[in-house]
Amino acid sequence: MDVCYERRMGWRLMETERARDEIDLGAIRDDLRAHADVLRGDAELLAELGLRLDVANVVDFGPVALSRVTAAHQREADERKRLEAVAQANFEAQAQTHAAVIDLLESRNQADLARRVDELARLRFGLATGVVALEGPGEAPPGWLTLVEGQVDLILGPRKLTRMGHAPTALGLFGHLAPVIGSIAVVRLAIWQPARQGVMAFAATDAEAFTADMGVELTAFLARVIERTAERWPAP
Repeated sequence: MDVCYERRMGWRLMETERARDEIDLGAIRDDLRAHADVLRGDAELLAELGLRLDVANVVDFGPVALSRVTAAHQREADERKRLEAVAQANFEAQAQTHAAVIDLLESRNQADLARRVDELARLRFGLATGVVALEGPGEAPPGWLTLVEGQVDLILGPRKLTRMGHAPTALGLFGHLAPVIGSIAVVRLAIWQPARQGVMAFAATDAEAFTADMGVELTAFLARVIERTAERWPAP
């Protein structure tokens, strides 16, 4: 009897422990389900347990990665389009400048040269106006503006060759258009011997048409052409 009793009691204890283990395992499962992100985020623990993320979990990150790649490609495409637009604009500006040089070289006299400067500014480059001006002593050629001695330095700054952007000291060059001028490009001229100082100036109503960080190569090139063309005829 005692032996049978002990056996029955032993089986009951084993069943009780097994039930307790099952309850504990169920609680653990529930806890893992509730904190699945913690387990998935612990790569070291997963490796120790010999587990790996389900493929579905990897796919869940796909849209995020894809959106980043797409955004990167879009930025590259936008930058490429911007560079292409700049290159196209530069090409068109060079072509217009070359055509403008031919127009200037065909000038018949100094007055015609001044007229052509204004015409190419308006018709070729879409600007408000273009002028040429010359310091004294003496009068400027017909069609040119006359400046007092030292006015070129006042407009450009002492010994400066160019000025781009907003320049209040240059607005007087543009007469009745001065109130609507938003930006200018001014280049120093030196004509005849002994050299007389002057300027070639383009003006735009758009404040962003000419800016201080803009390249001046093409504008300066036109100024050199105007110098050489004007010297075909004697100083007034």
